[in-house]
Amino acid sequence: MAAAGSAFLRARGRTLTAFRPDAEYQWKGPFYFIQGADPQFGLMKAWTHGDTNNGDDEWGEEIKLAEQAVQAINKLNPKPKFFVLCGDLVHGMPGSRWKKNQEQDLKDVLKNTDQDIPLVFVSGNHDIGNTPTRETIDDYCKNWGDDYFSFWVGGVFFLVLNSQLYFDSSKCPELRQAQDAWLDEQLAVAANQKCKHIIVFQHIPLFLSKPDEDHDYFNLDKSVRQEIMEKFHKAGIRAVFSGHYHRNAGGSYKGLEMVVSSAIGCQLGQDTHGLRVVVVTEEKVVHRYYSLTELGSHGIEKELLDMLAKQ
Repeated sequence: MAAAGSAFLRARGRTLTAFRPDAEYQWKGPFYFIQGADPQFGLMKAWTHGDTNNGDDEWGEEIKLAEQAVQAINKLNPKPKFFVLCGDLVHGMPGSRWKKNQEQDLKDVLKNTDQDIPLVFVSGNHDIGNTPTRETIDDYCKNWGDDYFSFWVGGVFFLVLNSQLYFDSSKCPELRQAQDAWLDEQLAVAANQKCKHIIVFQHIPLFLSKPDEDHDYFNLDKSVRQEIMEKFHKAGIRAVFSGHYHRNAGGSYKGLEMVVSSAIGCQLGQDTHGLRVVVVTEEKVVHRYYSLTELGSHGIEKELLDMLAKQ
C-alpha cells in the first residue's frame, strides 16, 4: 500500500500520477466517478454563530460527515474511477489559527478511502485565499498537490483548474497567465487526441443558473466568465463541475453544462449533505446528487448502474 501521505500528492507535474496517459487515451466503455465539494472543516460552527472569520474552532460535525462520505464511497460496487473534491477542503484561510489542524483532521479521514480510488483535489478560496499569492498557492501544493493539472481516464480528458486565479489574481498575475497558457496547450492536445469528452473541475462556478446572471461572491465576473465559456464551448467541453455555493444549482451555455454541487459539510440552502455520482458513457455525461445517507444505505440506483453495464 502506498504511504498515506502520497495519496494527497498525486497531482504532480501538472498531471495525476494515479493514471498513465498512454493506458488511458482509448475509450474502454462507460465508467463513473464521485464528485464532492466543500467539506470545509470549521464552517458549521462559524456559520451557526454568525462569525465566519473566527468561529471555526470546532469541526466535529464535519469530521463525522466526511467519514460518512468515505464510508459510502468505499461500499460502492463497481468502484468509482476516482473521488474528486472541488475545493474548500477546510474553512481556515491561509495563515489562520486552525487551518493546519483542520487539514490534518481531513487527511486522517480521507486516508481511509479505498486505496484503489484515487483522490483528486481542487483548490478553493479557503484553501489558497480569496486573493491568492504565490506563497499561499505553494503551501497548498505542498499539502494537496498541483493547483491545476490534467489527466486521462478511458478516453476522457479531465482538467482541474485554479478558479481563484480567475476570481482575483491581482497579487500573482503571472500565475494566472501561466495557467491560461497551459490551458490553451491542453485544449490543443485534447483536440489532437480526439477524446470522447472533456470535463472540467473548478471550485467557483462560471455561473449558478444563467450564463448572463449578475456577478456576485458565488460566481465569476461576467467578462471573465464570458471569455472562459466561449473558450470551453469552442473546445467542445461537455461539463464543468464545481462547488462553492453550498447548494445544488446549474444551467447551460451553448451545450456546455455547468453543474454546481452542494457541500459535504455546511449547507447554506435546503439541500442535504451529499455527493454527486457522475456516469460517463460514449454519448453523454449523466449525474445525480445523493444525500450521504441515501448513497451509504442504498448505493447507486439501477438506472445508472444499467448505463455502466452497457459496453
